[in-house]
Amino acid sequence: MEAMTCNGSVDGSTVFYLVGIPSLPQPFFLPVFFLFLLFYLLILMGNTLILVAVVTEPSLHKPMYFFLVNLSALDILFTTTTVPKMLSLFLLGDHFLTFPSCLLQMYLFQSFTCSEAFILVVMAYDRYVAICRPLHYPVHMTPQTNTALAASAWITALLLPVPAVVKTSQMVYNNIAYIYHCFCDHLALVQSSCSDTSPQTLMGFCIAMVVSFLPLLLVLLSYARILASVLRINSKEGRSKAFSTCSSHLLVVGTYYSSIAVAYVAYRADLPLDFHIMGNVAYAILTPIVNPLIYTLRNRDVKAAITKIVYLKSVT
Repeated sequence: MEAMTCNGSVDGSTVFYLVGIPSLPQPFFLPVFFLFLLFYLLILMGNTLILVAVVTEPSLHKPMYFFLVNLSALDILFTTTTVPKMLSLFLLGDHFLTFPSCLLQMYLFQSFTCSEAFILVVMAYDRYVAICRPLHYPVHMTPQTNTALAASAWITALLLPVPAVVKTSQMVYNNIAYIYHCFCDHLALVQSSCSDTSPQTLMGFCIAMVVSFLPLLLVLLSYARILASVLRINSKEGRSKAFSTCSSHLLVVGTYYSSIAVAYVAYRADLPLDFHIMGNVAYAILTPIVNPLIYTLRNRDVKAAITKIVYLKSVT
């Protein structure tokens, strides 16, 4: 549709209306609210426990857990960007967002998505150095190097979505623009515009490829080298120990990319709009809620530290 026929503007006076899940009946709003609230509280509690455990337990002051702290902090920020607004929508019927608020939510959601992918790459590199070059590990993975790697992941992720946000802000919208989503997702925001959406859709697709497939390729390359190195270990016990140090990270990577695949299939497949929305919502919630479970249940050091914290709290 041409911009002149939509009675819109580009001066920031637009107000966005979050439709939510279009075909969800009103009586189901409250159960959905409590479900999302439960998930959000579990995300906050699980990731906060990991943060406290790693910070307070000296035995966890290692590069692997330093990156885990970054991942947990990221999961808290990632969900806090979207879930509180969804809770407000389903409980209070708070559908409206101002133009700056919607663009900020879109920017933060994209940035934290990128950050998660890059942090997972850095964690894979840490495992590669630990297993393939164990004698060089203390030299390569110094505190300064770890900080630089984590900072690079965060800064790159904060800069990468800027062009998409700027271009989206320059599109023409009606005074009240309807977003068929539970939050300001880039594609849903673009589709609410009166402007030609093709360039923005292509840009969003390109960014998604960069932050999904390129990091996945780097992770796979790291684990290909790790697998080749582990298979050269003669001891079965040694191979088992090497694999166990990677199992938690591999599960997190699998969960992250599985949720991306669900969101992508929901978008590309010929499915009702509700499935597209729920696929994206599942992506926004699934990984942050599963990550602490994986590291709590499968990592002995983290499990022991959290058990110690819980025990000390219970006896004081």
